[in-house]
Amino acid sequence: MRSNQYKLVELFLIFVLIPVSFAITYPIWMKMIIGFFGFIYVIYMLLKVEKNKFKVASNLNWNQFWKTTFIKLVGIAIITSIYMQIVDIDNLFIVVLYKPLLWIAILFVYSFFSVYPQELIYRTFFFQRYQSLFKSEWLVIIVNATLFSLAHIFFKNTLVMFLTFIGGILFALTYKKTKSTLLVSIEHAIYGCWLFTVGMGEMLGFPS
Repeated sequence: MRSNQYKLVELFLIFVLIPVSFAITYPIWMKMIIGFFGFIYVIYMLLKVEKNKFKVASNLNWNQFWKTTFIKLVGIAIITSIYMQIVDIDNLFIVVLYKPLLWIAILFVYSFFSVYPQELIYRTFFFQRYQSLFKSEWLVIIVNATLFSLAHIFFKNTLVMFLTFIGGILFALTYKKTKSTLLVSIEHAIYGCWLFTVGMGEMLGFPS
């Protein structure tokens, strides 16, 4: 019981209090320090408490992963392209057409230095650490997606919150199915890179 109480307090601090605090105005260096030590704490808990080995499983079903990810990407591409065509046509594919070097650089930096840490925290750490607190499989997925959306509250954009909630559900389902940080990170990177490519990067914090 005490262990569960500690986990609930820990969950609140890491996934609610800290993200919400980032939406409040105070010095950026303080936010960076909080974020840094928060990430260090997560890595420590994964290694020392959850006994995570950070090894790529040898039995991953790559063919099924690529197939399902491609199908979902096609759906995302159609919906977001139509949205940009209707709502913000001036920015449709603007970066890839006019700043291709920036486009390549952002795809690289985002994929390796943003996506993977996010997935370590919001999928690997969250599910290994807190899944036992939830009796319902769907409840833990919805809570995870909600907290992932909350992590983006500092953008102060309703559409961003909605997109990250949907993304959170997709990523949670993938992690639940594969138990692979690598696969869910690849999926996350693909969808995020597409949003930047199609022209929705500015609202998601990408330079343009």
